[in-house]
Amino acid sequence: MRAPVVVLAGGTGGAKLARGMLDVVGAEDLVVVTNTGDDIEIYGAYVSPDPDLVTFWLADRIDERGWGLAGDTFAVMDGLRELGGEVWFNLGDRDLAIGIERARALRAGARLTDAVSAIGRALGVRACVLPMSDGPVRTRVLAHGRWWPFQEFMIACGGRGPVEGVDFRGARAAAPTPEVLAAIATARAIVVGPSNPVVSIGPILALKGIRAAIAGSDAPVVAVSPLVGGEVLKGPTAAFMQWAGRPLCSDGIAACYGGLIDGLVADSRTAVLPTLETDVLMDTATARRQVAAETLRFALALG
Repeated sequence: MRAPVVVLAGGTGGAKLARGMLDVVGAEDLVVVTNTGDDIEIYGAYVSPDPDLVTFWLADRIDERGWGLAGDTFAVMDGLRELGGEVWFNLGDRDLAIGIERARALRAGARLTDAVSAIGRALGVRACVLPMSDGPVRTRVLAHGRWWPFQEFMIACGGRGPVEGVDFRGARAAAPTPEVLAAIATARAIVVGPSNPVVSIGPILALKGIRAAIAGSDAPVVAVSPLVGGEVLKGPTAAFMQWAGRPLCSDGIAACYGGLIDGLVADSRTAVLPTLETDVLMDTATARRQVAAETLRFALALG
């Protein structure tokens, strides 16, 4: 591998950018560091939504829903409902199989890094997809008078704010993996994906030593805004930005990464950082490639 392009990713936006970057730099030069704060153990499976989302996008097997494997069936979930089970977290059959296999690997002593890598290889992914840490980190959200595990907040609670608190349980004890630190240290560019800055990128940056590793890298660091025309396309980013005290605009996104990034890619300018003003809507393969290519050129020019 040459000096890689490292993408920090969580959620759909980060996965889409990673897929565009795959076309631009090739599998051998791409490392995607994924959020694991959303992970959950359920139905006897270890479900890792963001690493899987990135893997499915890179394998060109993402379902048109935007999550899960294309063409998946839901016989197990239907069976659980028939038996009277509570099915609030809906998983396709092959998606569930991935979680069951990952749980088996972890019980056998594998690191999460190794389990994610094995699943990627099985699905034909040649780019490097890394969980941010092998240690457990779990995002919790305070809303409506109680603390919710992140997936319960998003699904059972519908992601409805206002958000009153956010906690990345375990982040102070967890550390980025050696693979993550090596990728950052040797990167030619580090790109923060157009993900929710608070709960998709926030858990990565909360890891012990990760900010220092990024700051100590010689690579330029740029972020891509998740806002399109000043709006959030998907998810409760607005509620989390409000909790963080950041305005929902390019200045607010830049402030979330204050002191860490050298530039911002957005469709509106910020006065606090160099900005590449461009269309960041990645609704087609061509658009994803274009945003990735423009982002990389911008980053390298800053370097």
